[in-house]
Amino acid sequence: MSVQGNKAFGAIITRLINKENMTREETRQTFITVLDNQTTEMQQGAFLSALTAKGETPEEVAGAWEAIYDLDTAKVNIKADLDLVENSGTGMDTFKTYNISTAASLIAAAGGIPMARHGARAITSVCGTVDMAEALGVDVECTADLVAKSIESAGIGLFNGMSPHVHPNALGRILSQIHFGSTLNIAASLANPALPSIGVRGVYAREMIRPVAQVMKTIGYKNGLVLYGAINGSDRGMDEASVCGPTFCARIDGNKEIEEFTLDPKALGLEVRECKDLVPEPEIGPEARRFAALMANRDPGARKDAALLNAGLIYYAAGKASGVEEGIEQAARALEKGKAFETLENWVSAQNTEPEKGLATLHRLI
Repeated sequence: MSVQGNKAFGAIITRLINKENMTREETRQTFITVLDNQTTEMQQGAFLSALTAKGETPEEVAGAWEAIYDLDTAKVNIKADLDLVENSGTGMDTFKTYNISTAASLIAAAGGIPMARHGARAITSVCGTVDMAEALGVDVECTADLVAKSIESAGIGLFNGMSPHVHPNALGRILSQIHFGSTLNIAASLANPALPSIGVRGVYAREMIRPVAQVMKTIGYKNGLVLYGAINGSDRGMDEASVCGPTFCARIDGNKEIEEFTLDPKALGLEVRECKDLVPEPEIGPEARRFAALMANRDPGARKDAALLNAGLIYYAAGKASGVEEGIEQAARALEKGKAFETLENWVSAQNTEPEKGLATLHRLI
């Protein structure tokens, strides 16, 4: 970029420092500059920091999403009659749990809900979505088309958000260099190649719930939940529904107004658990073994409750349950009848260039 171009980019940073908002189109153009690496990395970091410090508007997040999806996201075709559902978190939350979203997604897929997932490797935790899938035997470096086929045949697939097969230009480069929650985390998590119409999304801060719900509605989600899980007696929280305290939610339901509400695990028939019981093992190998045991219904404790709560929310958002409590009941049946582990086996086989090798990896874990 020319000196003049860098000065113009710096002027945008100054505006953000002064708490001035950008339009959706201004944000789209600015993120194109970042994604194309057209200005210095120092300015790119300053831009993301300034935008995050100001507080992103829904228009700004939508503009960032549009730039990422148009410029740096593989496109796939999936059967039109599938109402695809995504379950993911933004990461960068202040309390790190085991990979609850993957457990919940498998339990939901076991109930016939097609899950089009989009995740990343761990940046601030042991078991990122991609790391866990890889440890279970899934081919996470495969093409986006193979992921699409897995969604159609196994009911679940995972697009690796840091793979050049999925985002060929820039996301991996940027996300691997920043260690704070930014607009990019939110917008990138929304840049799913399959464009699901239903989503359950965790965010890293309570104040992000409604803005992210508004963004999801703006970019085409017809139903969904955005949530932040709290921990009783702590100022930390998680980008998952919590069995350690209340979960704050916003619901997208067609053309209706966004509805905000709070979930209490005890009111849903679940025990209020100690947060330490959700902490992952310090290394991915032992953690993968614990995860496989959970999917085989061999862990009756806090981990199971967290998985069922989050899966229940997917059943509810997808219209498979009339409420969260009914969703939890359906999730429990899918897990306890062995359907979740069967779905895991199908996923490992379907999203794989070497299915037998992947299944051998999974079966060694149990």
